[in-house]
Amino acid sequence: MADSDLVVPAGWEPGKGSSATISKQFTFDRYGITREFLDRVAELSEEDGYHPNISFGTTYVNITIDARDGDQIGEADQRFAQAVDRLASETTG
Repeated sequence: MADSDLVVPAGWEPGKGSSATISKQFTFDRYGITREFLDRVAELSEEDGYHPNISFGTTYVNITIDARDGDQIGEADQRFAQAVDRLASETTG
């Protein structure tokens, strides 16, 4: 599959005017759950060797993934986004 054939994972938004970023907001019921999710994303980042841009508040986390090649979201970026989605669905507090 060529990079140009890749589709942004469900729920992720492409950067405005750019195919070099995707972002998504995750919301949680309370800070403890938010913190658990952040800790899991940190572990994933260390394992993967990729660190996304993260901003957060008490009950939300915004994650932006920049294309690793600097040009276009690729398969590794998509896999990272899908792993983050799995972590969010597994985070229960």
